[in-house]
Amino acid sequence: MTEATNKAVVLTSGGLDSATCLAMAKTRGYRAYALSVDYGQRHRAELRAAQRVAAALGAAAHKVVHLELTAIGGSALTDPQISVPAEAGEGIPVTYVPARNTILLGLALAWAEVIEASDIFIGVNAVDYSGYPDCRPAFIAAFEQVASLGTRAGIEGRPFRIHAPLIKLSKAAIIHEGMRLGVDFSLTVSCYQADEAGRACRRCDACRLRRWGFEAAGIADPTRYR
Repeated sequence: MTEATNKAVVLTSGGLDSATCLAMAKTRGYRAYALSVDYGQRHRAELRAAQRVAAALGAAAHKVVHLELTAIGGSALTDPQISVPAEAGEGIPVTYVPARNTILLGLALAWAEVIEASDIFIGVNAVDYSGYPDCRPAFIAAFEQVASLGTRAGIEGRPFRIHAPLIKLSKAAIIHEGMRLGVDFSLTVSCYQADEAGRACRRCDACRLRRWGFEAAGIADPTRYR
């Protein structure tokens, strides 16, 4: 099978990184199956953004999996008792969701097995990121090995490839790449506490990184702020 006929599952959060990642998968010739996860996140407007992005970029399908991580808590994104910080701090921030990317990649892996896709795309970034341990190259490499060791497809000789094409790019470079590929960033939502209309707070870490990225890229920021 050639790459042009391959299927790929693309984790699609609704933010600018995953939108660019989806566009990159399509440009590489994959039939992209967009996967979003409703895990009880505070910024639920991103799920509606993911639907818009998947439709605009021509995903072959868009699936939303419901998973209640609020029952576990431990993050400002899943526990309403923990405030989203207005300033960047030291170390891993309270917006880190325990094991989130492990869980998301596990779900993507499950869907990939069902649809017989060997490729999974995730828009993690280890340059302009918030210090999350599950956005690092070593984690992605380790999960790729787990994927092939712990699945029927892998054992039968059909290993999985985990693509993280943004992992070494700055936020400005990601924005430039998205623009080149025709991504409409006005459809995306990055804010950790966006309101129901998808308007951003301007103060959280995600807003700061997004704003700095557009400034560094020299491109007008299309974000709607409240």
